[in-house]
Amino acid sequence: MRLQDKIAIVTGAGAGIGAATAEVFVREGAKVVVADFNGDAANAVAAALGENAVGCKVDVRDSAEVKAMVALAVSTFGGLDIIVNNAGRGMIGTVETTGEDDWDDIVAVNLKGVYLCSKYAVPALRARGGGSIVNTASNIVTFGIKDRAAYVAAKGGVSALTRAMALDHADDNIRVNSVAPGVIWSNYYDKMLKEVADPDAFVRGLKARSPMARVGQPDDIAKAILYLASDESAFATGSMMTVDGGASAW
Repeated sequence: MRLQDKIAIVTGAGAGIGAATAEVFVREGAKVVVADFNGDAANAVAAALGENAVGCKVDVRDSAEVKAMVALAVSTFGGLDIIVNNAGRGMIGTVETTGEDDWDDIVAVNLKGVYLCSKYAVPALRARGGGSIVNTASNIVTFGIKDRAAYVAAKGGVSALTRAMALDHADDNIRVNSVAPGVIWSNYYDKMLKEVADPDAFVRGLKARSPMARVGQPDDIAKAILYLASDESAFATGSMMTVDGGASAW
């Protein structure tokens, strides 16, 4: 039980990487606030995990809702030891084709959300003598990708903010790290399979984006997050763990 008696919040936990992380955390002994913009999805995941999980609807762009999420962890389970800032969304577009409102929203969800959740989590972590913050960045921060200007910029900000927070809160015994996934199967790809003309070719294209020739699964990232959240990574802070099947090595 690598997280025995730990209390955690996982955002974006209604599906995908977040849901897999919440499941792994509970299995490893943690009590978890399963937070998501989709409250029904959050509650469904929490219900499936049992008494050591509670659902929470949260918009990570809204400071009042983030404060309430942290307060829920403290009032329900007695404190906070870990927060996984995983909530995010993507969008196709260059700087020329991305609308200003869309740019602001991508940055707000992916980067401001990390800022707000960390801002209000830090006092609760400090009250427990320290803890761990794990942010979901992306392997694209190291090499970029076409037609994702706002997303790449926001995830690059997450990577830089991780390093800044690691320095700012080392004296609080709060470690701050990030995980950088590559192509990970998600509900988005399930939807795409129903829309593309050649589903087999679509899947082959995804597999071809890494030398391991497979698409990552949410559990692949959840296990990396578990390591960064647990005491097994006690000497790691300010780091980014890339889990992308070798894509960033090309």
